[in-house]
Amino acid sequence: MSRLRLVVFDVDGTLADSQAEIVAAMGAAFAAESHDAPDRAAILSIVGLSLDQAMARLAPHLPQARQARLVAGYRQAYFEQRRSNGAPPLYPGMRAVLDALAGDPFLLMGVATGKSKRGLDALIEAHGLGRFFVTRQVADFHPSKPHPAMLVAALGEAGVGPRDSVMVGDTSFDMEMARAAGVGALGVGWGYHPPATLAADRVVHDMTDLPGAVTGLLDAHGENRS
Repeated sequence: MSRLRLVVFDVDGTLADSQAEIVAAMGAAFAAESHDAPDRAAILSIVGLSLDQAMARLAPHLPQARQARLVAGYRQAYFEQRRSNGAPPLYPGMRAVLDALAGDPFLLMGVATGKSKRGLDALIEAHGLGRFFVTRQVADFHPSKPHPAMLVAALGEAGVGPRDSVMVGDTSFDMEMARAAGVGALGVGWGYHPPATLAADRVVHDMTDLPGAVTGLLDAHGENRS
């Protein structure tokens, strides 16, 4: 009898190309504090972390109270951008990938993201993705990546074991989280961390290869089931 399996996606840099919104909101947050914003590369390097951890890395010299104001400023700026401009776009071809994976009745899908619940819900609603994801893990309720709490919760909600699961993401934080949770680590080359830094089981550079890479890594990971 076939077993249920699970693929968990990161969002920013994996499903959706939100770098323009992230960089702009970060710039607005720092400007509100009369402080120079980090450059684009520095900002993209922290995508995937919870906002408090991200600000601590971007502005370690500032006291916690100012870091907290940066977090609040970022959230407000991002919300205002979304209200004015809509949700960031999915990467070209991503919906076809989700449709292809959804065609397997034994393959469940989920999300584990550093976004807030409000931000994730808005993106899912904007793109009509609600039917795809049986579990949605967000920063509101878990420690920041790379702590494995989000994946542990996703596995529990889906009723699937680590050896039958894979994490798909674009950052080293995603891959470290996957390792910590004992799930397969599948990197994508179109996101925000250099592919060579991912330390993944496999890195996919072409969107059309993603469905096969997911099932292939699940097969390989499952063969090592203890």
